Amino acid sequence: MTEWLVKKFIKDYKNTKQPAVRVKYALLSGIVGIISNVFLFVTKIVVGMIFQSIAVTADAVNNLTDAGSSVITLVGFKLSSKPADEEHPYGHARIEYVTGFIVSVVIILLGIELIKTSFQKILNPNPINFSYLTVAALIVSILIKLWQGLFYKNLGRRIESAALAATGQDSMNDVISTATVLVAIVFSKLTNIQIDGYMGVAVALFILYSGGQLVLETLNPLLGLAPDPTLVADIEKEILSYEGVLGIHDLMVHSYGPGKLFASVHVEVAAEGDLLASHDMIDNIEREVSDKFNLSLVIHMDPLATNDERVNELRGQVTEIIDLIDQDLSMHDFRVVYGPTHSNLIFDIVVPTKFEVSDKELKETIDREIKKIDSTFNSVITIDKNYTSSK
Repeated sequence: MTEWLVKKFIKDYKNTKQPAVRVKYALLSGIVGIISNVFLFVTKIVVGMIFQSIAVTADAVNNLTDAGSSVITLVGFKLSSKPADEEHPYGHARIEYVTGFIVSVVIILLGIELIKTSFQKILNPNPINFSYLTVAALIVSILIKLWQGLFYKNLGRRIESAALAATGQDSMNDVISTATVLVAIVFSKLTNIQIDGYMGVAVALFILYSGGQLVLETLNPLLGLAPDPTLVADIEKEILSYEGVLGIHDLMVHSYGPGKLFASVHVEVAAEGDLLASHDMIDNIEREVSDKFNLSLVIHMDPLATNDERVNELRGQVTEIIDLIDQDLSMHDFRVVYGPTHSNLIFDIVVPTKFEVSDKELKETIDREIKKIDSTFNSVITIDKNYTSSK
């Protein structure tokens, strides 16, 4: 069913990286959500009023809220597809994350409200009016909500959308909530014991937990997540494949929403080479890598002295010192400034995020080891952070 709807209403449905296609996915999910939730609301509100069932009526209101969430998601996707402007030069794609956050907060609020209602039912249990029509309505609701949840999550995976993932989880929560109402009605009919309040508390706690998880999942991209390690490795491999590239460092990848990636990197080239030829190569790398990985790449060219044997020897010795301290440390931009009384060894050290040694202690350790090579050597070290790894 999902595959048929996608192929029927979304042209170029495979081009999920394109903003226009993502909006069409959102439009499809929004329309399906609004129609199905309004249908469930009308059905349950009629059944609830006829048989005076507070549980069914409350579940109907929940479906109306879900229809509102579909509208929020739809509006969020539409706004996120707006082009960049003067105030937002990187575009508006992060609005999609905000939409997912709003839906997650709505889920939490519904969980809190369900806890209140459930405690009231525990303190003041009311007999539930049993009817086969009510049971049938709830079973249909469970089936529709189950399909809804799978539908949203399927679309969410296709376009990697946190907002649709949140909406899908909301539908799955509704499956459990409605199933609880159904079990309580059937159980009360068979035993004349009212358990809907207790089951409501259990469901509410589950909803609060899942809502909290979704809040974290939708907030993380807004705070700034580390880039996909596979993407980082592929970018590094691609750049290093160009003849004339000696090394790379300081790769940074920033996400401003789905399909909005910006990256920068330092590329090392031989200082003795043709400057114009190296610059031309850098331009080609920027353009070709940007096109291949669908991002905007800026490269800083770092000339590296390769013909000075003494500098190369010192670079190797310092690299060995750093490797002995920690294999996850790396060095770049190594150069030497010689003087009559002392020489400065100048370089940068890339430190992993979870590295426990302080910057000051690390510098002192390296400087102490360098002076063992020659007491007239001073180290001038800049500490960089690794923004593409969770090590």
